[in-house]
Amino acid sequence: MDRRLLMLALGMFAMGTDNFVVAGILPGVAQSLHTSVSLAGQMVTVYALSYAVMAPVMAALAGGWSRKVLLVSALGVFVAGNVISALATDLNTVLLSRVIAGLGAAMFAPTALGVASALAEPARRGRALATVTAGLAGATALGAPIGTFIGGFGSWRATLWFVALLGLVSMIGVWTLLRSVPQPARIALRDRLAPVRDARIALTLLTSLFAFGGFLMVYTYAGLVLGRVTGGDERVLAGMLLFWGIAATLGNVMAGRLVDRFDSRRIINAGLGIAILNFCALPWTAANPVGALVALAIWGVCGWGLLVPQQHRLVKIAPEVAPLLLALNNTATYGGLACSGVIGGVVLLYMDPQYLSLVGAGLIAIAFVLAEAAQLYIRRGRVPVHVRGTAPGAA
Repeated sequence: MDRRLLMLALGMFAMGTDNFVVAGILPGVAQSLHTSVSLAGQMVTVYALSYAVMAPVMAALAGGWSRKVLLVSALGVFVAGNVISALATDLNTVLLSRVIAGLGAAMFAPTALGVASALAEPARRGRALATVTAGLAGATALGAPIGTFIGGFGSWRATLWFVALLGLVSMIGVWTLLRSVPQPARIALRDRLAPVRDARIALTLLTSLFAFGGFLMVYTYAGLVLGRVTGGDERVLAGMLLFWGIAATLGNVMAGRLVDRFDSRRIINAGLGIAILNFCALPWTAANPVGALVALAIWGVCGWGLLVPQQHRLVKIAPEVAPLLLALNNTATYGGLACSGVIGGVVLLYMDPQYLSLVGAGLIAIAFVLAEAAQLYIRRGRVPVHVRGTAPGAA
């Protein structure tokens, strides 16, 4: 295994952990900073919003930078954001630091995927991308539960120090191991957003936005939603998140195999349909450990199993701008995460946490309708939008 790819994967692992671990430490953050869980939940919102907005912007602005310099700078910004979070004594400082950490992630993730593609031979490009992406999947299965577990023994600040350490190790590794990398073609921000004018692409991206808004709303406030079975114990919650993460990883792998055998529409519709039913039943299934674990398994498989068929649909629509479309889909996913924190926080002011999944089910239902609308446009067909300067790996 190329050690350079492993360092990039470690960076993705750190950023994925930073993204998803907050769900497990929200009650501790709220108590420590003397605020509500709803307001503390905006830590997720500002991080995801910073990523969603700044990823395409920074890709355009820093297009002429050396890839090594950009990656190391991104990791430095990310580490600084988490150190500030760990030292913060008030919510406003925490939220500002989450914006900084999200900016670092926005600079790093698309660049890391582009570098992985450039480092590999054409025949091994898929494996290289899978290696780096595995860091994000691993964060879901291991990083977030480990971080939550650390928080259970120490405090939420210890969790963020752990994330900062992961980012620092990756930064040193990238600086030490990465040599010259081919510079991708520079693409202006306007050109990066050009594919959205295609209704098929726009509707598919909106599907990701609403679907992950629903899926991750419940995850963001998992400590409250699963409170009846965890009893407020962060170590029990960490175990349940680990179970969810394993199911999510399996769902991602299964989707990759299924999409090669079946039409992506069938997989998308099946996953969204099952997820809607699962979330509608969650207020009652999450009342006991066995029911909660079954619901978590279904949720993990359906939620993360949606990524691959969505990506497959986008690439099939316009393969000549595939790197851009995958970057935009990533932005839509993080946009959904940002919306989930805001909507969930507002809903919790008026609704018992155990019923939050019903709102999530409503968002997923909207995603189902959008997915079918996208399919209608796909059947009609439309000439894809071409982007000047596009090259493989130029995400």
